Amino acid sequence: MALSRLRQPVISRVPFVLCNRLLSYTRSLPRYSCLHDPIFEGSGSLLRSRSLSLFTGNHDSFSMVKLQLGLRYASSTELPLHTVIEMPALSPTMSQGNITKWRKKEGDKIAVGDVLCEIETDKATIEFESLEEGYLAKILVSEGSKDIQVGQPIAITVEDPDDIQNVPAAAASGSHVKEEKSVPQDVESNDGAQSTSSVKISTSELPPHVVLEMPALSPTMNQGNIAKWRKKEGDKIEVGDVICEIETDKATLEYESLEEGFLAKILASEGSRDIAVGQPIAVTVEEPDGIDAVKTFFSASQGITAEKPAPHDTITAVKASSISRISPSAKLLIAEFGLDKSSLRPSGPRGTLLKGDVLAAIKSGIGSSRSARPQEKASLSPQNQQQPKSASSQQSSFPSEQTDSYWDLPNSQIRKVIARRLLESKQNIPHIYLSSDVILDPLLLFRKELIEKHNVKVSVNDIVIKAVAVALRNVPEANAFWDAEKGEIVLNDSVDISIAVATEKGLMTPIIRNADQKTISAISSEVKELAEKARTGKLMPHEFQGGTFSISNLGMFPVDSFCAIINPPQAGILAVGRGNKIVEPVIGSDGIEKPAVVSKMNLTLSADHRVYDGKIGGAFLSALQANFSDMTRLLL
Repeated sequence: MALSRLRQPVISRVPFVLCNRLLSYTRSLPRYSCLHDPIFEGSGSLLRSRSLSLFTGNHDSFSMVKLQLGLRYASSTELPLHTVIEMPALSPTMSQGNITKWRKKEGDKIAVGDVLCEIETDKATIEFESLEEGYLAKILVSEGSKDIQVGQPIAITVEDPDDIQNVPAAAASGSHVKEEKSVPQDVESNDGAQSTSSVKISTSELPPHVVLEMPALSPTMNQGNIAKWRKKEGDKIEVGDVICEIETDKATLEYESLEEGFLAKILASEGSRDIAVGQPIAVTVEEPDGIDAVKTFFSASQGITAEKPAPHDTITAVKASSISRISPSAKLLIAEFGLDKSSLRPSGPRGTLLKGDVLAAIKSGIGSSRSARPQEKASLSPQNQQQPKSASSQQSSFPSEQTDSYWDLPNSQIRKVIARRLLESKQNIPHIYLSSDVILDPLLLFRKELIEKHNVKVSVNDIVIKAVAVALRNVPEANAFWDAEKGEIVLNDSVDISIAVATEKGLMTPIIRNADQKTISAISSEVKELAEKARTGKLMPHEFQGGTFSISNLGMFPVDSFCAIINPPQAGILAVGRGNKIVEPVIGSDGIEKPAVVSKMNLTLSADHRVYDGKIGGAFLSALQANFSDMTRLLL
C-alpha cells in the first residue's frame, strides 16, 4: 500500500498512527487524521500540545475523510507513555462501526503494516493497519461489538513491552470512573431506580443481530400500523418470507425478509398504530442459539423504558390538581351534583376544568358531594318519600347517558392521509367548477346492444371512463398538471384515469392506465379487478400511485350532482351524478318540437384554475358531451 505522510519538523517523535484499507478493493480509502502529540521537557512536565497532520491514500483523489485516531498520554508518574486508539470515521457518512475481528491479541508486537482489526462501517468492512511499531497493551472493545460510536476508545498501545503490565490497571480505573459518573444521572432520571444499571446488558455481549425498522413502503408514508405478524418469536425466516403485514397510508402491504435468520423479538405488537418510519419493530438473529439472549436484552430495555414515565406522570397529576379556570358546562355539573372542586383534576390548558373531567369524576365516583343534589332534596320531601327508588335510579342513569352519548372513532392510516391531502388541496389549489347535463339515452341504448348482441356486460361507469379518456385525448390541455417548483403547466403523455373506490378503510383511487387506448370490455374487467384489490387492501403501489385525471361516480346513490375535491397533483376530477328522467322539448323527425321523456345525467368538473381556464374547461365538457351523444366516437 502506497502511503504518503507529512510530519511537522518540530516534532521529534512520530506518534502512533493507523491506516485502513477496503477488503473488497485494491485501492485504499483516502483519509486525513489529526493526532495530538503532547511535548514534554526532560523533567516530564507538560509544555504544550502540537498537532500532526497526516495524509494517506491515492493522490489523485481530492476527497478526504477525517479520522480522530487517538490521543497520546504521558506522565511523570508510574503511568507509561501510551496511545488510546479511538473508533475512526472511515467514511463521510459513518457515525458508528462494528468490530468484526481482532487480528492482534493483547501483548502482541505490532509492526508497520500489520492489521490490528477489521471494522465494519456503513459502506464496507475495512482493515485497520499500523504505520508504526509498538505493542497492543489493552483491547477496550471486544470482538463482535456493534454500534461503537466514532471517537469511542477501542484499544491502547505502548512502545515498550515492559509497560504492558501497567496499562490494564490504568484503563480499568478509567472505565470505573466513567461508570461512577453515570450513576447519579440514572438516579436523577428515575427516582431510586439504581437496580436498572445492574440488570443492563451490554450490546457487546449480544450475538450478531439485526434490528428491523418500520420501512417507508410508499413515497408519502411517514408512519404505519402493524396489521398482522405472519411470523412468531423463534420462527425461522427464509429469504422472501412475509414477516408481517403493514398498513400504510395507501394500502395494507406485506413486508418480506431479504435475509435468512430467526425472529428473536417482536418490539411492536400486532395492532400497534402510528409507528414512525425508522422506529424498530423487531429483532432477528443469525443462529437460534442467540434468540434467548436478544429476547432478554430487549425485553429488559422495554421494561426500563416503560418504568421511567411513572414518576413523571405522578408529578404531572399532582400539578394538575390545581384548578385555575372552570368551563361553564363544568360549573353547571358541579353545582347540580354538589361535587367537591378540590378533588377534581383538570385536563384543559392552563389548569382549565372541562366538562369531560367532571363527567369522568361522576362516573368513577370521585368527588363525593358535600350536600344532597337538588333532585335528592326534592325526593326527601313528604310528598315524594314514596318514590325514592325511582328518583335515585333516574339520577344514577343520568351520568351514563352523558358519557355514553358519544365515542371516539379511531382513524385508519388511509383516512388520516385522505383528510390531510384533501385539506391541502382545498387550501393550495384554486378550484374552478364547471357543470353540464348530458343526455344518457344513447349510452343506455349502446350498453343494451353490447349485452344483447355481443354478450359483453359492462357498466355505465365503464363507458363513462372511456368517454372521459377520449375527451382528454382530444383536448390534451385538460390532461395536464401544475408544476409548483417550476411554476408552469406540464402536459401528460398518457391518459391515466384514477377511479374513486370506497372501502372500509377509506377512499382508494386505483388507476386505469392508457384508458383511451383500451376497449370498453378491457376497461370493465380491469376496473373489477382493481376494485376488488382495493376493498381487500391488496393494491400494489404502482396500481394506485400516479394518474392524470380522476372520476368520482355517485350515480348509484340518490345524488343528482356534487362537487368533488381535486386529488393532487392532478388538475381535474369529474363528479358524476345519477341519471334522472325529465320531460323536455325534443325536435322530432318531422321537424316539429314536441315534449318527450329523456334521461339526463349531471357532470361537474372540478379543475385547477392554474391549469384550466374557461376555454379549456369548456372545450373538455363539449368534447365529453359529444362522446355521450354519439357512442361510435368511442370506437374510433
